[in-house]
Amino acid sequence: MRYKLLFAMAALGIAAIPAQAADPIEGLARTCNNCHGTNGVSVGLSMPSIGGLSEAYLKNIMMEWKSGARESANMTRLIKGYTEDEIGALAKYFSKQPWVPQAQPAGKDLLAKGKDVTDRCETCHGVTGGAPDGDDVPRMNGQWAKYLELELLKYRDEGFQMTHKKMIKNARKMEEGDVATAAKYYGAQSK
Repeated sequence: MRYKLLFAMAALGIAAIPAQAADPIEGLARTCNNCHGTNGVSVGLSMPSIGGLSEAYLKNIMMEWKSGARESANMTRLIKGYTEDEIGALAKYFSKQPWVPQAQPAGKDLLAKGKDVTDRCETCHGVTGGAPDGDDVPRMNGQWAKYLELELLKYRDEGFQMTHKKMIKNARKMEEGDVATAAKYYGAQSK
C-alpha cells in the first residue's frame, strides 16, 4: 500500500511539471497572450489582434515603442525590456499565426457610409482592410472596431506622437463623426 501511494505521488508530481515550450520564443510570446489573446487573437474590444499581421509591421511598431518614437501607455513601458533580437523573434512568431478576423455586426447603412468615408484608406489597406499594399501596413478587416477608432483618434490628435505621416494626414482629413464609422466598417469585414 505504501509503495502504491509513493508511486501515485511521483506520478502526480511528474504530471504537475509544466510543459516546456518547443521554441524559447514561445515562452516570451505567452506574456503577450495576456492582452492580445492566445496566438495573438484578441477577445477584447479595445485590444488588437496581432496574430497574422506582417513580421515587418510588428517589428517596426515594437521598435518605435522601444525607441519612444511612437506613444503607447502600456507597450512603451513593456517593450523597453526586450532586446532587438527578442522583438524580431516575437514579430516573426506572431506573423506566422493565422489572421482571425473578429467580424463585428454592422447595419447596411453603416456599411454603405463606411465604404464612402474609407475611400482614401483603400490605397494602402485595400477595400475591406484585408489587402495591405505592403509588409509595413497592417490588416484591418475584422480588427476590433473600438481599437481601430482609438488608433484613428491618436492619428488625429496633434499632441499624440505617431510616426506614419500619410496616416496622420489622411486621419486628419476625416470628419470627426466619420472616425467611428470607418472603424466599424473595417471591424465588420471578414475578408
